[in-house]
Amino acid sequence: MAQVMPQPTQFQTVDLTAMGKAARAASRQLAILTSDRKNQALLVIADELEAQAQTVLEQNAQDIADGRANGLSDALLDRLLLTPERVAGLAADVRKVADLPDPVGREMEGRVLPNGMRLSRRRIPIGVLGVIYEARPNVTIDIATLSLKTGNAVILRGGKETLRSNLALVRVIQAGLEKAGLPLAAVQYIANPDRALVRELLRLDEYVDMIIPRGGAGLHRLCREESTIPVITGGIGICHLFVDESADLERSLDVIENAKVQRPSVCNALDTLLVHQAVAQEFLPRVAARLAQSGVELRAAGRAWEILRQGDHGAKVLEAGPEDFDQEWLALILGVKVVDSLDEAIEHIQEHSTEHSDGILTDNWTHATRFVDAINSAAVFVNASTRFNDGGQFGLGAEVAVSTQKLHARGPMGLEELTTYKWVVLGDMHVRP
Repeated sequence: MAQVMPQPTQFQTVDLTAMGKAARAASRQLAILTSDRKNQALLVIADELEAQAQTVLEQNAQDIADGRANGLSDALLDRLLLTPERVAGLAADVRKVADLPDPVGREMEGRVLPNGMRLSRRRIPIGVLGVIYEARPNVTIDIATLSLKTGNAVILRGGKETLRSNLALVRVIQAGLEKAGLPLAAVQYIANPDRALVRELLRLDEYVDMIIPRGGAGLHRLCREESTIPVITGGIGICHLFVDESADLERSLDVIENAKVQRPSVCNALDTLLVHQAVAQEFLPRVAARLAQSGVELRAAGRAWEILRQGDHGAKVLEAGPEDFDQEWLALILGVKVVDSLDEAIEHIQEHSTEHSDGILTDNWTHATRFVDAINSAAVFVNASTRFNDGGQFGLGAEVAVSTQKLHARGPMGLEELTTYKWVVLGDMHVRP
């Protein structure tokens, strides 16, 4: 029988060592499943999510009510919120992952050595993942889906603000696992918000193979400093767009609006707009007027402040402070600065970016190429919104995180990024001379 998750007022004592042992055992079962078996389990989970949608929404509504009572910001509440449409989208995303090619077992390369042995590299699951995340309950489904597809077991630890929602979603997942005949320990949840359990998880290296934090800088720092397990960090985005002097200004307005307004509370939303001085006097008031329609507050520096502080564009404009260009706003706030050249724009981004999502709007291909070559972010955009840095938008299905590291994985972490490889050697009773 699927374990009964406690309600948030019934915090249980968590035995992480037992969870780790169970996850390791489950991972060994998952690693040898066929693609068909894994896909069938995912389809069952999608069906369960639709069948239990009302229960999930009721639990989420309680989380939202508590969040409002505790004074959470509108941006954070938006990240917490599940709606019928969002739950339906989660079920659709699970089915999309089931339809994607399974990387496990795929041969990455192969060759025959001079001695006649055949050598190849084959993709395999990482094993057991520990994922620590904060306010977005949809992450629970995303991570579980990708982990199961790649044959990994996972131990989840979500934020206290969405405890009810996450427990409801894990009950859905485990109901699906039970119906599919798979071990319930394939997806486990730390059903106690005690922060000491995070530190304990970070040292569970006997059973956990990788830690993936999704949250703010403090969480990432904690994981890097205290984990005895390899850590993949990312998800903190100070994202930029540079409007070149050659850009199509009318169409650039649409891209800027989308990048800032479409969902301001996420990591790939726009934080800083850089505008070439040759078009700033004309273009910045148009940007302000467009964004004012959505209530965006502008933090303008130097020449941008001089241009925007007067006029009838309707936007709220404040003079930028010394730290405003090092902020991931996660809100309807946008830093604005005028630069003299492409080189100055690149220099600003290199100094302030978290190497998540940065882009250029231009009709000059030479400038676009130079920008792409110089900016070493996980995703670099030419004439496109930063909001596209997403596993679903990149055709990867869901994502576990957006990595800004340079080792193992960068950008949206989809299926392949949750695998490693092993060498397979086929011989004919070869012995080493």
